Amino acid sequence: MKRILITGAASGIGLAAAKRFHQQGWQVGLTDVNETALTKLARELEGSWHRRLDVTDMVACEHACRDFTNGNGLDVLFNCAGILRMGQFEKLTADQHKQIIDINVTGLINMSLAAHPWLLESKAPAVINMSSASALYGVPHLASYSASKFAVRSLTEALNIEWGRQGIRVVDIMPPFVKTPMLDEAEFRAPVVDRMGVNLTAEDIADKVWEAANEKVPVHNPVGLTFKLLKLLDKALPSASTRLLMNFLSRD
Repeated sequence: MKRILITGAASGIGLAAAKRFHQQGWQVGLTDVNETALTKLARELEGSWHRRLDVTDMVACEHACRDFTNGNGLDVLFNCAGILRMGQFEKLTADQHKQIIDINVTGLINMSLAAHPWLLESKAPAVINMSSASALYGVPHLASYSASKFAVRSLTEALNIEWGRQGIRVVDIMPPFVKTPMLDEAEFRAPVVDRMGVNLTAEDIADKVWEAANEKVPVHNPVGLTFKLLKLLDKALPSASTRLLMNFLSRD
């Protein structure tokens, strides 16, 4: 039986992915900071393993990876844990900016390091990172979030080569805005969200994660027609054009 360990599994994309892999007969490891929601999900997904986990705690990450694998290999690590805060840059506190980077970037690094020995024990291991369309060009009102996803993109590219030499595939998923509690419950809604639209569900992204876990896919995997068109536009035209488009989409 194949094993997947998912961070941020208690809601949104992580939840949808957990259900998808469980339905397909995988052994699913569920982690999240929301212990109540996590326990509820574990009861629903009978036979799954779960543990409350703060991905910014390296020791806890190591213990989670060791205990879930129980000394056996890990087939897939899905780094899905993340937070989103929207607002004018100066309106967010330094602590809020730091928390975005700590969870979205440092947490991903911690989990990847902790999982590495167990990934090496698998025959065809993969790391799937949750990136974003905001890693294409810095998004106003999402500056720190966008920066964190640029970091995820860079880490994915580097490890795709470095760990690829060790037999570990490392790829990312890059959707635009997805209808999840994280977006729905945001205190401030950036203008770009409504102008680009929220046309994807968590289940749409889970489908892409399933594909990435089971097939050889590119390093970067954009999701949704809108973002695919933006990505093509960015390749075809000077970066100044992308800046003009982002300026238009994010206007007040």
